[in-house]
Amino acid sequence: MLEVNHEGTYNPKPLNGWAHYLVMMALKVCEMWDAFCILLSHLLIIFSGPEKVRNNIVIATKFAAYPWRLTPGQLVNACKSSLERMQIEQIGIGQLHWSTANYAPPQELALWDGLVAMYEKGLVQAVGVSNYGPKQLVKVHNYLKARGVPLCSAQVQFSLLSIGEDQMDIKNICDSLGIRLISYSPLGLGMLTGKYTPSNLPRGPRGLLFSQIIPGLEPLLNSLREIAQRRQKTVPQVAINWCICKGTIPIPGVKSVRQAEENLGALGWRLTLDELLHLEDSARESPRKMLQNIFQTR
Repeated sequence: MLEVNHEGTYNPKPLNGWAHYLVMMALKVCEMWDAFCILLSHLLIIFSGPEKVRNNIVIATKFAAYPWRLTPGQLVNACKSSLERMQIEQIGIGQLHWSTANYAPPQELALWDGLVAMYEKGLVQAVGVSNYGPKQLVKVHNYLKARGVPLCSAQVQFSLLSIGEDQMDIKNICDSLGIRLISYSPLGLGMLTGKYTPSNLPRGPRGLLFSQIIPGLEPLLNSLREIAQRRQKTVPQVAINWCICKGTIPIPGVKSVRQAEENLGALGWRLTLDELLHLEDSARESPRKMLQNIFQTR
């Protein structure tokens, strides 16, 4: 699956010899990372591999719940614009980026009807939502089901730093209703990479957040390092594998091909039950957890 942010926008840079390499990497993972987004349109045009392989590429994108999108038709038009920019005939999964239930409840139904319209018009193969809390997730599932539209996915923040009550409720609801949970920030914005310490923090706003959480992460990071060394993996690979073992589709962000290659090392193996429980026990020892997205509903 290829995850495209910003409604399918891309930067038309020349690919040189990387097209085949990047497509094959994307095919090996469950979800495409942000770093691939600028290459998407070119990859679809340039890649000349077997038709069976090309047909296995599933593109997912999110549509923002902007205040001016007040009718189903406006969401449909946004979808058509994305199709035109990406130069494809159908999007794999069209997702609503966030719920407006907290601040504009009437707009919510129009957006849901927009998802229905996109699906009925064949503009998307499936629909999904993002940043929906437990209660609102059940509501949108039931609404779409009544219209004959299955809810394919729910994308929320989910990692060893984000396994609070709401997130686990969302996970359980997804499991019971047959919705695939897509876990964004599976590395906790980078805090679960082992790269940062209280004396080595990133610059900018992230540094302030990290300074409040990193000092209490030593038990979890030590557990990640211990398992990584025993498994001959890296700390990020272990953290991502935990998400996979919980039945989610993690979408770690990358800034380089090297990071993408490293993330691929999270595939093809599974943590044991004892390792999973050990990591979760260590995570609970952390005095502070990740802040949830302000758009996530109850």
